[in-house]
Amino acid sequence: MKKYILILTLLFISLSCEDVIEVNVPTDTTRLSIDALIRIDTGLSSTRIEVKATETTSFFEEIGPAVLDDIQLMSTTTNITAELEEQPLGSGIYVINWPTEALTQGEYQLNITYNNEQYEATTSFVPTVPFDDLRQGDGSLFSEDETEIVVSYTDEATRDDFYLFDFDFDKYLVSEDTFYQGQSFEFSYFYEDGLEPGRELEISILGTDEAFYNYMNQLIVQSGGDQGPFSTPAATVRGNIVNLTDANNIALGYFALCQEYKETVTIE
Repeated sequence: MKKYILILTLLFISLSCEDVIEVNVPTDTTRLSIDALIRIDTGLSSTRIEVKATETTSFFEEIGPAVLDDIQLMSTTTNITAELEEQPLGSGIYVINWPTEALTQGEYQLNITYNNEQYEATTSFVPTVPFDDLRQGDGSLFSEDETEIVVSYTDEATRDDFYLFDFDFDKYLVSEDTFYQGQSFEFSYFYEDGLEPGRELEISILGTDEAFYNYMNQLIVQSGGDQGPFSTPAATVRGNIVNLTDANNIALGYFALCQEYKETVTIE
């Protein structure tokens, strides 16, 4: 009998101690995030400039489109300035068409007004080289389920090159030519989960300067390789968007003008 009384007493104590606990979820200042990676095909006469503006917190990542007060693109060489227009309205995507040849010459400045604060980013066109070969391989790294893509290209001997590879599905890789300047270079990229036959991959090689290379490298390291260039990282990685009004209220993201060569691979 005493045993039953003890069990009932413990049960009563445990039930009476159940309190509602409110957890204070950490919050952070809403920041402006700018996706302004402009991919330039020099074979086209005109390039569509597309800038995606979102509001972001370091805890909840993207929380919606940002309504900009104003956004302009300016050539600092010619002082030609043009307004970008939001298309469609409410999307946070701002666009304009610009002559491709002009984008390859001189420095460009992106000027943004948001919540009565002025932001600025400056960049110049960075060239790259085309693929020599892009094909599916039959190798594996850790398991037989992986899909191998073999990439080869020839580095330009007269300059220091930094590369950004876009392997589709927000999978990126960076490389620099320190150890293969002016030489042909080949490497394999593996999709861990494998890809079904018939799947088409759009794979790109883009030219970057050293600053954008370092920015992307930090994002890729933090994310384990599955990080888009403008998603919020685990720790804040500063891009080249500068707040001229309040230096403490930093913006996320990057403005870059990168030559791109793109090819399609169909998985067999």
